[in-house]
Amino acid sequence: MRELQVTAISKAVAELAVKACCQLPQDVYEGFKNAQKSEASPVGRNILEQLVTNADIAARENMPICQDTGVSVIFAELGQDVHITGGAFEDAVNEGVRRGYIDGYLRKSVVAEPLFERKNTKDNTPAVIHTRIVPGDRLRIRMAPKGAGSENKSVLKMLDPADGIDGVRKVVLDTVLAAGSNSCPPMVVGVGIGGTMDMAAICAKRAAARDLAGVNPDPRYAAFEEELLELLNKTGIGPQGLGGNTTVLKVHVEWFPTHIASLPVAVNINCHAARHAEIVL
Repeated sequence: MRELQVTAISKAVAELAVKACCQLPQDVYEGFKNAQKSEASPVGRNILEQLVTNADIAARENMPICQDTGVSVIFAELGQDVHITGGAFEDAVNEGVRRGYIDGYLRKSVVAEPLFERKNTKDNTPAVIHTRIVPGDRLRIRMAPKGAGSENKSVLKMLDPADGIDGVRKVVLDTVLAAGSNSCPPMVVGVGIGGTMDMAAICAKRAAARDLAGVNPDPRYAAFEEELLELLNKTGIGPQGLGGNTTVLKVHVEWFPTHIASLPVAVNINCHAARHAEIVL
């Protein structure tokens, strides 16, 4: 059994918050540069160049890539041989978020209650935390700050099994078409299939936060990811919605076993600032 102090968790989360908001992941940065070579629209190429410049300035000045520094979404894989000491795990994560957003001068976007008073918590807590218990004695934390412009365009549909792959394809296409310029393309699109309505949404969120280079280990789903990418880039939405063939940088699909009478499909969109940062403790 390995002991891990909550102070170490809070410190790591605070650092991840600033890093994720101010340093565009290298895979996304390279995605912009590669897209410049294949983008047919001169306006689209110019926008991609500006996105690269913006990322360079943000990293150099340690300033947010986008003013919307989002809700802090945390994916944690906690080794079953880790004993957390000195406090509660979720309290430690939220303390890290609080510290990162205050000390890092990041915009605080979380309201304490969603419908009536909507008062800002003033420290961007609480985080949305998804925890898995896994083998081992390490804690892996992936932080993916999620802005509202892309999150608001995400979709969940409960299809019938008979709708099949055509039905899933239509949900994804309709979602991206409806999002248009509002999700600040080029987007990263996460698709969750199966499970229950909540599991499909979590699968989509996890997929949207994956590294661009990753592919689904099942060759059927990997081929479907490529098919969806080609389909979405034919929409002509283009960078920032001003036309072109770079509407989406990547499509990731994750799935989960489901009921014989169900086919849940969730689509979670990331804007061009597909922010994520990870640490292993």
